[in-house]
Amino acid sequence: MITRRALFAGGASLGLTAALGASPVRAAARRAPLSDVFQLGVASGEPAPDGMVLWTRLAMDPVALDGLGGMPDRPVPVLWQVAKDENFRKVVRVGAEVARPEAAHSVHVELDGLQPGAEYFYRFRVGTEISPTGRTLTSPAPGTTSRELNLAFTSCADYQTGWFTAYRRMAEDHPDLVAFLGDYLYEYGDYKYPVRDQAGGECLDLAGYRLRHAQHKADPDLQAAHAIAPWAVVWDDHDIENAWAGDIPEQPDPPFLPRRAAAFQAYYENMPLRRAQKPDGPALHLYRSIRWGAVANLHLLDTRQYRDLYACTGKSGTVGPECTERLAPNRTILGAEQEAWIEGELRGSKATWDLLGQQVFMMEMDWVNGEGKGYSNEGWDGYTASRNRLAAAIDDNRRNGVVLTGDVHSHWAGELKRDHQDPASRSVGVELVTTSITSAGNGLDEYPNTQQLLNENPHVKFFNGRRGYVNAKLTQAEMKVDFRSLRVITQPHAPAYTSGSFVVEPGNPALHPA
Repeated sequence: MITRRALFAGGASLGLTAALGASPVRAAARRAPLSDVFQLGVASGEPAPDGMVLWTRLAMDPVALDGLGGMPDRPVPVLWQVAKDENFRKVVRVGAEVARPEAAHSVHVELDGLQPGAEYFYRFRVGTEISPTGRTLTSPAPGTTSRELNLAFTSCADYQTGWFTAYRRMAEDHPDLVAFLGDYLYEYGDYKYPVRDQAGGECLDLAGYRLRHAQHKADPDLQAAHAIAPWAVVWDDHDIENAWAGDIPEQPDPPFLPRRAAAFQAYYENMPLRRAQKPDGPALHLYRSIRWGAVANLHLLDTRQYRDLYACTGKSGTVGPECTERLAPNRTILGAEQEAWIEGELRGSKATWDLLGQQVFMMEMDWVNGEGKGYSNEGWDGYTASRNRLAAAIDDNRRNGVVLTGDVHSHWAGELKRDHQDPASRSVGVELVTTSITSAGNGLDEYPNTQQLLNENPHVKFFNGRRGYVNAKLTQAEMKVDFRSLRVITQPHAPAYTSGSFVVEPGNPALHPA
């Protein structure tokens, strides 16, 4: 048995021998000590009633151009510890893993056997170095309602565009769970006038994606957000390549599937994901559900990997009413297997709230002011039959459906109709769209055409064009939503303010100003 003393006190070598066994790894532990290896911080994710995933990645030089973080080409033993208190006086679990160079020295500890609905603290150790402490939670026991869910969600963090202050403000709000809805990073090369300089050029291979992830993870504001609560993540296009759709890239070079495989591997290495999400070349099963007792289910969707190509043009953009291909009944943004899965999840749900965390605008949106209409063929407007099938599943199963969306770099809130093509169609859920962490710059609270856009889309109730995130407090009685905004991200340390607040009630799919 590995004791707390053996792992985090004087008897580390005894603990390593018991935990790691194989002599080559023990030999690696005895080599010259490493220094300052926890520069990428710590994270947790995928909470369950009995555990979660703990993550770290070792790096002595996060911006080393080979993407390996300045680490030696050898395995490194990593010890971990979980306690009920942040001073680690009440340690409940200890263990050891090996950070291997073929996985960029990342560590994923998949824990079970913990108490449901509980707060824990964790840390790692390499040699004499101890990582920062992270806070995490298990989800409540199935069927229980004693613990509410304080959820934060956001998207779209472009390192070159500004400072990650919104992450720190989110951490200061002390969420129970953070949902990140895509574009954790941007694959682009260097901008002409960046706010912050990024390392490396465009991400094209495994070294490039690893480097980009490492530079993001080295940011102290992002580290604060990862350390405060478990995360649940999904990707969007820029995590791989702008506007990719299924197996089709935006650009023909380099060969897309090897590039996607590299991006998927780096994504897994750098996120607190379970083994079930470990990629198989250019394939990664990302859609899944996280349950929070009987209060809420968070269903995480993948709208990139299985979608049909963009309607009418084959490229992402705005199309008019003449584009009837977007209305075709066989078009899908999720793929048949994922559609069947989410319909089954909704049919079997016993929770008060069913949250659908995904990437792109789901409710209909006419983006053209005045005469004429224009719809995004990249969002669900380009896949109306797929949207109608999901809306019907929410409605027919009498679920309190709340769609959580990223992508568009602005806050929106509106109501999802059973069929947006039918003017008399009723609302079956609400959609909450988070703005970005940095993408699109400082932004404005309102633009000159904002009010006209809202007037011409009466099911859309709210807009704010600053950067930020969304907080949502869910109980059996209501869902209280605060849109949090920052006026400046081109300079650090901006305060956050609440730009809009709404309440959603069970059985009433409408937004009520709070």
